Amino acid sequence: MTKLPRYLLLLSIPVIGFFAWNSLFHSPSSSCCGTLPKRFNTTSEQKNAPRGMRWIPSGEFTMGSQSWEARKDEGPTHRVHIDGFWMDETPVTNAQFREFVEATGYVTTAEKVPDLEEIMSQLPPGTPPPPKDVLVAASLVFSPPNHPVPLHNVAMWWKWTPQANWKHPSGPGSSIEGKDDYPVVHVSWDDANAYAKWAGKRLPTEAEWEYAARGGLDEKRYIWGDEEFSEENPQANIWHGHFPDKSTKPDGKYGTTPVKSFPANGYELYDMAGNVWEWCYDLYLHNYYSQFNKGEVAYNPQGPSTSFDPQEPTVSKRVQRGGSFLCHSSYCTGYRVSARMKTSPDTGLCHSGFRCVKDH
Repeated sequence: MTKLPRYLLLLSIPVIGFFAWNSLFHSPSSSCCGTLPKRFNTTSEQKNAPRGMRWIPSGEFTMGSQSWEARKDEGPTHRVHIDGFWMDETPVTNAQFREFVEATGYVTTAEKVPDLEEIMSQLPPGTPPPPKDVLVAASLVFSPPNHPVPLHNVAMWWKWTPQANWKHPSGPGSSIEGKDDYPVVHVSWDDANAYAKWAGKRLPTEAEWEYAARGGLDEKRYIWGDEEFSEENPQANIWHGHFPDKSTKPDGKYGTTPVKSFPANGYELYDMAGNVWEWCYDLYLHNYYSQFNKGEVAYNPQGPSTSFDPQEPTVSKRVQRGGSFLCHSSYCTGYRVSARMKTSPDTGLCHSGFRCVKDH
């Protein structure tokens, strides 16, 4: 993917770090049938479930993908065993995040004025500092063009928007009033981790996330199986129409949808594909899967101890999973269950969210 012009990269620095742009989105698709398990609401575990969580039973699965559309970092595939755990049945909502903020006074990354020294520490030597007028509390908001544009230049549909944050997803004048059951957005990994600790939970490992998302359907492309996405009978909230300029959803609307708007997977989890990208606990390492021994089962992998992405080598990154409302097969297939995304932990955008897990 072609890098953005220097001045647009600088506009993005305060929230996502100098090199995070290329890692936020999959490149065009050339690049971004088991039986369903029993429902668990009748088990002793589910009867004692923490509020809003579902029990994910222990088991083994094939992690990653070897399909034609898989990126290099999705392989090689390897067998993984996961112990049972609890997982939020939906992404964390605005109402839940508001409760956290009101209880703690927490201020999110997007609400803070960026630290110039921290910004410069992420940049290659000799890089000039960003203009002072962009060093304001802000975040990146999707701003669709009114005509088709090349898909290699993400600057065509993203806007650095002062005062955009979880309370004002589109910037000044927008609000989350009446949207308590929508997923919270514009949350960085740091924000998500702070919430999880406050709630007595944690962020899922990448292996836990993929195992839970599959819902018992091992080696399938999507959380619902191998069937292609249907705009007539959609299985998840992703882009309809021509990306990024023309949405063919009713009334041309696009954006997040209330949680539980689409069918749950086999573990009764909602929105494991589309709607918002979800943070995982793991650091991102481009060749992490190659560290697993072929033919052996990995037990509860916790992710690599270091982060490295050859596309943006100076920035430590964390993993995101699941895709978002901006995914479309022509550009981003992040809603595939094995697809991996990665970006810096200070990143927050209008399609970034999270959910939590809890040990037994």
